Amino acid sequence: MNETLDALLLARWQFGLTTLYHFIFVPLTVGMALLVAILQTAWVRTGKAKYLRLTKLFGKMFLINFAMGVVTGIVQEFQFGMNWSNYSRFVGDIFGAPLAMEGLIAFFFEATFIGLWIFGWDKLPKRIHAATIWCVWIGTVFSAYFILAANAFMQNPVGYEINEERGRAELTDIAAVLTNPVAVTQFPHTIFAATMFAGVVVVAVAAWHLQRNQYVDEMRTALRFGAWTNIISFMGVGLSGHTLGEVMTQTQPMKMAAAEALYDTASGPDASFSLFSLGTPDGAHEIFSIRIPYLLSFLSNGTFNGTVEGIRDLQTEYEALYCGADSLLTCPSDGQFAPIIWVTYWAFRWMIGLGALAALVSAVGLWITRKHVDLPKWVWKVAIWTAPIPMLASLIGWIFTEMGRQPWIVFGVMTTEQGVSPGVPAWAVLVSLIVFTLVYGALAVVEFKLIAKAAQDGPPDLGDEDAPDQQQLATVY
Repeated sequence: MNETLDALLLARWQFGLTTLYHFIFVPLTVGMALLVAILQTAWVRTGKAKYLRLTKLFGKMFLINFAMGVVTGIVQEFQFGMNWSNYSRFVGDIFGAPLAMEGLIAFFFEATFIGLWIFGWDKLPKRIHAATIWCVWIGTVFSAYFILAANAFMQNPVGYEINEERGRAELTDIAAVLTNPVAVTQFPHTIFAATMFAGVVVVAVAAWHLQRNQYVDEMRTALRFGAWTNIISFMGVGLSGHTLGEVMTQTQPMKMAAAEALYDTASGPDASFSLFSLGTPDGAHEIFSIRIPYLLSFLSNGTFNGTVEGIRDLQTEYEALYCGADSLLTCPSDGQFAPIIWVTYWAFRWMIGLGALAALVSAVGLWITRKHVDLPKWVWKVAIWTAPIPMLASLIGWIFTEMGRQPWIVFGVMTTEQGVSPGVPAWAVLVSLIVFTLVYGALAVVEFKLIAKAAQDGPPDLGDEDAPDQQQLATVY
């Protein structure tokens, strides 16, 4: 392997590391902002102190996570110029537009209302103060959408034209970029997944205190609130995921074929979904599998009699389309248009399976806590250790999304190996990769300890200045 390929491999590892690490904080920020807003609204409407105490507990955890997410997100911007300068030069005119909107519109909107929420407890009327946290959540949602729109351009490039004279892609229709069908369908899928994660974190915190018989009234409320959030969000993830799968089949048929390791085009009952499969070392031939007939057709086309193109047919089609004499940016050096099959195959199943497992634990938890009964300690430990499962499902989902796009950095426009910085030696990428890994490892320890301490401290005691005046609340609200 020559130095260019070494630098490419290291650059991909570095970008994967920093992106996945940053994304640990994103879903908790988006989801927890919503749950804190709901809890504070419940306090404003009912006047019950337990909702105020839960608002302050989970609001503190939200702020810690938000701060860490901002720090790790900054590195993402640097990555494009450091290791992917060819990509930045070629499509920066389009890719940079939604990212600029995220920074100049969504983030500043979000940050402004976070400030009002932090410092406005004793200065703003309760209803207006509660509105500020709702605005924070709206800001996080818009921020997520703009970033997803930028990513969607890489999956399904729209709203651009190639300027042959300048040798770059240029933006022609920002509305097309922002209404990219991939972004539109990926958005609810991501938001529901984020809310799942936040709901399970709430469940874990409540379970930790209930195991010790602490703050029983508040934590029982939090436990059931988080469990219902997780279950409802999982249903949203499933419905939005089905729509996203149909769009993925239309825009990136190779990714759907790789998700099923489908080498030959199939339709009807032959377009089946394998729950488990064993194959030859190269993955090209199946040895054993457990299959559900028609399901892949339904997931891909919304019909049980649809056709799903196979990897071999798509490979032939892409060779003819993207490997012509003038195709300098669209033909991989090895001529292969399929991603790493075992990664996409298992990532797709682990993503679904982990999400379902988290929802199942919440459903069982709701059933066994419907009455005030003593439960064995292992029940609470299961609830606590369920906390990272939706996060892992989201991370694996992004691995599937991004590695399933390979060998493209922008589908049909530029391959990943063409997007890497040509003047950055492999040793420089390796040094920065090691530094980022060490720094991010240290930050992970700090984040976990801060979040764990806030969770274990429990809801704060309300002083006289914070205690709600029930008679006043009844009069005003």
